[in-house]
Amino acid sequence: MSANENLAGLTAAGVSVWLDDISRGRLETGNLEDLIAGSSVAGVTSNPSIFAAALSKGSSYDEQIADLAVRKVSVEEAARAITTYDIRWAADVLAPVFEATGGQDGRVSIEVDPRLAHETRATIAEAEYLWWAVDRPNTMIKIPATEAGLPAITAAVGAGISVNVTLIFSLERYRAVMDAYMAGLESAKAAGIDLSTIRSVASFFVSRVDAEIDKRLDAIGTDEARALKGKAAVANARLAYQEFENAFGTERWKALSAAGAVPQRPLWASTSVKNPDYRDVMYVEDLIAPGTVNTMPEGTLHDFADHGGVEADTVRPFYDDAAAVMLQLERAGVDYDDVVKVLEDEGVDKFIVSWNQLLDQIQTKLSESASEEGGEQK
Repeated sequence: MSANENLAGLTAAGVSVWLDDISRGRLETGNLEDLIAGSSVAGVTSNPSIFAAALSKGSSYDEQIADLAVRKVSVEEAARAITTYDIRWAADVLAPVFEATGGQDGRVSIEVDPRLAHETRATIAEAEYLWWAVDRPNTMIKIPATEAGLPAITAAVGAGISVNVTLIFSLERYRAVMDAYMAGLESAKAAGIDLSTIRSVASFFVSRVDAEIDKRLDAIGTDEARALKGKAAVANARLAYQEFENAFGTERWKALSAAGAVPQRPLWASTSVKNPDYRDVMYVEDLIAPGTVNTMPEGTLHDFADHGGVEADTVRPFYDDAAAVMLQLERAGVDYDDVVKVLEDEGVDKFIVSWNQLLDQIQTKLSESASEEGGEQK
């Protein structure tokens, strides 16, 4: 199967294409292999919402759930068994990509229980458990970039765990995330861990920024405010890349790099367009820069394959423009600090809701399976 020209062009421009979705059905049918071959997919990300959606469709999980019901496991244990099974399978499918890219890609991410987002020690313990349970070198453990998550990132990286830092919205928090990563590498180095085996991405959320700021611009209601709609998210992400270049050009980083450390790549997440008036691939086309990852839902992946455009770099030439947009938003009355706080709080809450939905779905299926088993025994 030949690779799609548009998506292959992204790869050539330095953007790793990751799929923001996983399901047992996708793995069973060989769809993930097809996307690797034909759509340049080089990684997979998951989250509680994705697993909840996967479990609600079809019967792919029924056999495993029946086995778990016979064992009378708790719903929490069942959730871990189900999700880690999919992650292991996907990691094995992506193992050739992992080998071919020297460990840079071929990665599969699984998130810590979102209910622990504000508990540092519990997050560390969860990250360590998931790393052990999946037991694949091309796994990444997703830890949220909450204040409590920052020391957990440092601890996990310091233990040699590869980390996908999720739910980043603000530039200030992003700087703290990069600092936490470097601190973890310094701890790992002191412990004698091979730094080249540790990889990390920093998931900077994109479309949700426009969704929140556009709402506020509409409320302000002036022509000047409305003219800024759809500009904040890309500007915010471009400035994040500037922060990335600054952080990984310091003497501190050079010392770590000399010891074998690999930069923490910026990852553009939430790249499906929420406003139908906007170009459906804008968060891909406008964020092309070397050494980045763009994780897309399958719809966005197909949209870009169909009509996406690739330029060599749509980020670094626009730092001044991005700064100007953020200044204009401030002058229009948009409180950036409040925006990013609202988005982080909502992000955590949404993942908790999805995780609870997943647990409810699993509990229902466990109970149904147990009832069927009891009926058969009678």
